[in-house]
Amino acid sequence: MGPGSERVAGQRVRLVGVHRRGALPLFAVVALVAAVLFPSAPGADAQRYDPNWAPPQTVFIPETGQSIDRLFLDLWRSGGGEETFGNPITPEITESNGHIIQWYQFARFEYWPEGDADGSLTVLGKIGEELRPTLVPRALSSALSRQDRQLTAEAEAWLPLADDEIRADSASWRYVPETGHAVSEGFKTFWEESGEDAFLGFPLTERYVLDGAAYQVFERGQLVREPAGKVRLVPVGERLALRYGLDTEPTRQGDLPTYREELFVPPPREPAAANAPRPPAGAAKSIVVSRDDQALWAYEGTKIVRSTYVSTGTERFITPLGTFFVNTKLPVQDMEGVLGGEYYNVPQVPDVMYFTDVGHAIHGAYWHDNFGTPMSHGCINLPLDFSQWLYDWAPIGTPVVVVA
Repeated sequence: MGPGSERVAGQRVRLVGVHRRGALPLFAVVALVAAVLFPSAPGADAQRYDPNWAPPQTVFIPETGQSIDRLFLDLWRSGGGEETFGNPITPEITESNGHIIQWYQFARFEYWPEGDADGSLTVLGKIGEELRPTLVPRALSSALSRQDRQLTAEAEAWLPLADDEIRADSASWRYVPETGHAVSEGFKTFWEESGEDAFLGFPLTERYVLDGAAYQVFERGQLVREPAGKVRLVPVGERLALRYGLDTEPTRQGDLPTYREELFVPPPREPAAANAPRPPAGAAKSIVVSRDDQALWAYEGTKIVRSTYVSTGTERFITPLGTFFVNTKLPVQDMEGVLGGEYYNVPQVPDVMYFTDVGHAIHGAYWHDNFGTPMSHGCINLPLDFSQWLYDWAPIGTPVVVVA
């Protein structure tokens, strides 16, 4: 039974920083911007999406032959997925204290049924701590071989800075009092821009060099700077799984879906054909729009060939009722002007089909996805895939009927 099987309302999942130069994952940025600029109207999602749809609770990762389940899946996706944590390399493992863990290439996910001090159920394990050497020397010996001197320098890097080694912070050097170590240059940049202690934790060592590459260990991972100068995560999860002799053999996929982010996007529900207004008599092709239903039906004769939810004009810029005809088609257009005292400037509007002589058009909308809700200045906004199809399907002269 996966850790998510005990999730109840109100319990929290800890979200961690990602190591993409401090940026949120792209899908998170897009969702955040859309939520701020174009909030959904109450009940809009219920109208636009199938109420019986649910995202998968477990997915299969073919690259490593492992699966990710429930809360661990939430944490993996919200934090940046493969780019941040790597892929899972073991199944879930239940420990004697009741915690459930799963190893990833760069991390270890942990489920604590009792929650941590902040009430979070899922946390990142402090795998950097497990790289700590058994003995930490106090001085280097000149009699050691080059390899032994490197290993001794690595061990000595775990010693906190002495008082006389601490200096004022600068753009390239920063002292971290929580652990008594400093971060500098590329390691400092990576650590700060990936969320500091929220992702990697605090530094546990100073910078040290092995075979020409610089390393630094943090509470939840390790960074390396190769001679070429690029800073990246070390796959500490893989290293420790090998040390502990964990089973990393691929598992059978069975009926689990292969992970792709599209699995978590609810499919749009088509408007009910029973609600469709009748098309105009005798038309070979016609477009019928209902303002009340915020829906569009494309007819060939009396047969519905496709339908979608749309966004017509808001109350201030209501889309006119009546029978019109497509009079102009433009594959793309920059739209700019002042309407009702509001200035608008929307570049590269796709699949534009004007149906009145005063600027009302059917077109694609890339700036929102609140279809099923009035959003426009009077035009009829369509999802992009539908607008492309409709543009190719409807010739000039196609009737456009707008009903209440």
